[in-house]
Amino acid sequence: MSRGPRRTSEELRSYRWLGPDDLRSFGHRSRQKQLGLNAEEYEGKRVVGILNTWNGFNSCHAHFRERAEEIKRGVWQAGGYPVEVPVMSASKPS
Repeated sequence: MSRGPRRTSEELRSYRWLGPDDLRSFGHRSRQKQLGLNAEEYEGKRVVGILNTWNGFNSCHAHFRERAEEIKRGVWQAGGYPVEVPVMSASKPS
């Protein structure tokens, strides 16, 4: 499967959030620094969202906490910037 030509850093959606020299991007970059990240860790990289339904109530999703960490490690190794996003998990009461 061909993905076409590789995009430059400026063509990535993440550049619109972090790259421009404006107040909005300044806010996004400052929050990355609050997380303890250096600019080299996210500048020019693809941002990969990891949706995680892990929670303490749904035992079926107990392994997702560890799985998300493994996925993040793989994204870092592939040259991306992983961002984990919590999402609601539907579970039925026992």
